[in-house]
Amino acid sequence: MPLTAQLRQHAQAIFQAGVAAADPYQAVKRCLTANGILLDIRLNDGNTHTRRWTKIHLIAFGKAACAMASAAHDSIPAYLLGAHPIAVTNYENVTDLAAIKVVGAGHPLPDAEGFYAAQCIAEIASDAQQGELLLVLVSGGGSALIPYPVPGISLAEKVATTDVLLASGATINEINGVRKHLSQLKGGGLAKLAYPADVHALILSDVLGDDISAIASGPTVADPTTYSDAVAILKTRQAWDKIPTAVQQHLHQGVQGAIAETPKANDTIFSRNSQTLVGSNALSVNAMLQMARRLGYPSQLYSSHLCGEARTVAKDWVTYAKTLQQPVALVAGGETTVTLQGNGRGGRNQEMALAFALAAQQQGLGGQWAFLSGGTDGRDGPTDAAGGLVDAGTISRMISPDSAAAHLANNDSYPALQRAGDLLVTGTTGTNVADLQVLLLIPAAV
Repeated sequence: MPLTAQLRQHAQAIFQAGVAAADPYQAVKRCLTANGILLDIRLNDGNTHTRRWTKIHLIAFGKAACAMASAAHDSIPAYLLGAHPIAVTNYENVTDLAAIKVVGAGHPLPDAEGFYAAQCIAEIASDAQQGELLLVLVSGGGSALIPYPVPGISLAEKVATTDVLLASGATINEINGVRKHLSQLKGGGLAKLAYPADVHALILSDVLGDDISAIASGPTVADPTTYSDAVAILKTRQAWDKIPTAVQQHLHQGVQGAIAETPKANDTIFSRNSQTLVGSNALSVNAMLQMARRLGYPSQLYSSHLCGEARTVAKDWVTYAKTLQQPVALVAGGETTVTLQGNGRGGRNQEMALAFALAAQQQGLGGQWAFLSGGTDGRDGPTDAAGGLVDAGTISRMISPDSAAAHLANNDSYPALQRAGDLLVTGTTGTNVADLQVLLLIPAAV
């Protein structure tokens, strides 16, 4: 097998090892054990949360909701389960589940089906009683999938606000910081509805650093952000004047104290709450490093918190790669951003892959190499690709460097990579722990 083809094959194997490490079914199964009339829930400190709950209400939302709900359903005695378990996921990840209501909803832009699902979840939480458990299974994408706007803001107005933020280059934490203050479920809202029932969340993190208040906009935990923070984010991202007037008015009222803040850490509603982090980007990055070593590559962590503008991050990576003198696998995890400057088609991982290939050609990165950037959910932006897998021949397969540069300038990475045969297409994976990257490099001097 030609060396470049082998590098590409190995890059995909390393990426898939990272995705497999975030398997949502196994992650939940590891945390739940039925013990007679008790249920043991593993906590992150190694201890267990054990109680005899009279009833367990099961709700799941996010891109991994179906697998997580299935694992919980298989682990909990049937007589303990509430009558209306529900799993809400994006349309691509919908799976029929016995005895669990599955709702497909819009992502990244919320839709009417998500609004309906949010109403169902709010009803289940509100019906939970003291001595019962609301078991909440949270995964990436959950914030967009269960929109439940505050009174005075329509779903269309919330969608418009999300759309503006996505196009502004805002980070996921910034987007969620705004959405928390427009929602009845996010930012601790779900925990508020469930009180005084117990609430435990099993969380598959798609947020770097695993800030549980940011994952799916923290529906079961205290919100450290404020209305003032939300306004500042919108203004910093030059999005304030582009959002609907009703949203501006609501946020202004919040800043002035006319509307109650989202629940904070000292609120009584959190006295019955706990959570377990069952999977994360960091765990997947570690699995990639292990796979790279098994394949025979000296392996290094390039970054565990890869963020910033995708094309800039790619150039910096090429600059660093040029300093290397020995074969290496460089692995990273994170979530970059794209500030839209054109009207093309693609996503942040495709843009990073295209930008890496172009920068490697411009900077003269020698030797043989393969670079992969992919979303663990199998979807990068509004496309059917997970990202891109490029090598030293990518630009020539796109006809010319000028053609590649024009596509990059127009945020049009998808057709460029498609022409080169360099789209990474995995299909939906049923999980989501942000993005993963790997560079396999054999320098020219070796």
